Amino acid sequence: QVQLVESGGGLVQAGASLRLSCAASISSNNPLAWYRQAPGKQREWLGYITTGGTTNYADSVKGRFTISRDNAKNTMYLQMNSLKPEDTAVYYCNVPVTWDLSGMRTVLPWGQGTQVTVSS
Repeated sequence: QVQLVESGGGLVQAGASLRLSCAASISSNNPLAWYRQAPGKQREWLGYITTGGTTNYADSVKGRFTISRDNAKNTMYLQMNSLKPEDTAVYYCNVPVTWDLSGMRTVLPWGQGTQVTVSS
């Protein structure tokens, strides 16, 4: 059964950094993306990384968040710097459809996500 397991969330103060991990039990020959859902808001796309390492980011996190992956470990990472209270959300990873890497259509069911809370 294909699974996506997010980890690394926590409670931090504004300005701090966190690194999230996404362990994927799928072939490394897939693009991967990060998403988040804040309380009372719709889930939003944050960025993707292709198998070859090409990345693209939402304007809201560009310059602060960095996506990377270790294909040998089938793991993707989200390095989050200069965190803000508005970054508070549950963070998810998934496989975006290949024709819409920057959209919300994904291939797999959503996992549990990992909670990130940023205090002011």
